[in-house]
Amino acid sequence: MQIRATTVLPAERRPITLHTADGLELVGELALPQDRAPEAALVCLHPLPTAEGMMDSHVLRKAAYRLPTLAGVAVLRFNTRGTESRHGKSQGEFGEGEAERHDVAAAIEYAEFEELPRPWLLGWSFGTELALKWGCDPEVEGALLLSPPLHRATDADLDVWGDSGKPLVALVPEFDDYLRPDEARQRFARVGQAEVIGVEGAKHLWVGEPYVRTVLNTVVERVAPGAAPLPREWDGPYERDTFTG
Repeated sequence: MQIRATTVLPAERRPITLHTADGLELVGELALPQDRAPEAALVCLHPLPTAEGMMDSHVLRKAAYRLPTLAGVAVLRFNTRGTESRHGKSQGEFGEGEAERHDVAAAIEYAEFEELPRPWLLGWSFGTELALKWGCDPEVEGALLLSPPLHRATDADLDVWGDSGKPLVALVPEFDDYLRPDEARQRFARVGQAEVIGVEGAKHLWVGEPYVRTVLNTVVERVAPGAAPLPREWDGPYERDTFTG
């Protein structure tokens, strides 16, 4: 069977609740390989909730549906404060990327408590801002950034990552609405170890299965290189995702 946009591969899926330092409960899910311990983990930071971003935004959802099985990677997704998806609504209100520092910290702490190995941040759009501003934590291996707008994140935030030496990989669509590859290379140049990958033909929302495959393959190449490239066929059991968002 060809793996399609609606394919859901087997995994152990646990609903979780993250508890922030300022007293909120955040809705989330942890997807784990069924038949082995994970060799790495992704902590997903979703796009802008005021523009319909959430833990179920399609690239993050497909990562959770495929990577535990295909790559042995755990995938932790959650709704930031005030964000709602089919998994439920997190407490609190949108904090313009500032109060969300507590949300990022809660997710990293959860990954540490669960002893998830080699956690990487996977941010998309607004989620890249959260990763850059609040995610350079000793427990984090590095960060993968999808469509970084670099609106809220400052040069000072980039310098923190540069000083850390942690890997920073930015996937920048050729036709992004906010930041395109050439400008992204200029902005990220102050982070010596940063890698900027321009993706030909892609747009900010990564619509289309070829672009999703590009994203997920790049992620796996960094966090679980032995599993790359990801197969396009699956002979085992699977489900269909009926979500249309």
